[in-house]
Amino acid sequence: MAEFASSGGSWGSALSVSALAAIRTVGFEPVGQVFGAAVYPLTAIASASCPGTTALEVRAPAARVAGVPGPAARIARALYDGYRTAIGRMTGECAGLGGHGVVGAAVQVTRARGDTFTAATVAFMVIGTAVRASGCPPLPRPFSTGLSGADFAKLLRCGWVPAGIALGISVAGLHDMMVTTGSGPWSTANAEVPAYTGLVTWARQEARGRLEQSVRALGADGVVVSALTRRVRSDACRAHPGGTDHFAEAVITGTAVARFAGPLDAAPAPSLAVLSLDSKDAKPGR
Repeated sequence: MAEFASSGGSWGSALSVSALAAIRTVGFEPVGQVFGAAVYPLTAIASASCPGTTALEVRAPAARVAGVPGPAARIARALYDGYRTAIGRMTGECAGLGGHGVVGAAVQVTRARGDTFTAATVAFMVIGTAVRASGCPPLPRPFSTGLSGADFAKLLRCGWVPAGIALGISVAGLHDMMVTTGSGPWSTANAEVPAYTGLVTWARQEARGRLEQSVRALGADGVVVSALTRRVRSDACRAHPGGTDHFAEAVITGTAVARFAGPLDAAPAPSLAVLSLDSKDAKPGR
């Protein structure tokens, strides 16, 4: 693990053999396996308030998250804080090892139900391999990427460099009332409920907008998306007994990339020897 490199020069790695070979072709060496985690109690984002029946947006430019007022905004904030805290701790370990960045970062989010003795929690974990370029000074901020070692090497050869892991997070919520169900009567079989369709669509669109803001904040030119997760759930409304609150969550993660040079000139393809089978006296040609 990470402590191997700091104790005696040996290092741990989460890279495959092919990924390890790939990063070496572009001048990088592994310095250790790095990890970041954060666990939040779900009770911290629960609320007795109701999301209401209109999906009004709450913008938080500094945090680059969006959520409907009330509990949805708190859920969006908790998700954002959890992801960023775990990623920040991972890159902190990388800096401690003298690494320039993290390759192959894998993010995992696990939700655990509570019981009589244990509170419900959501755990954010991210693990990757810290790498360092020989002869280069430390960076002000190590980069991080979910790309594999092979994809990381391809990215550099094409004249691009990873700037960091970009996040786009949005949560929307609606209270189940006649105003939302009236446009799609439950008495009609297989009828669409436009308010709920709009809820899911809004969450995804806003997550994409937050992702773009995250990319710009990292000073990058674009993003290579690695995962898009959507989660729709329903909870009993705490403010109005007998009612139901519906929530749609959208989380987009990816690697923000920036152009630093033109693509490296491709090496000429090797000549291919062709042996004709028409004649025994035929000689190899090109």
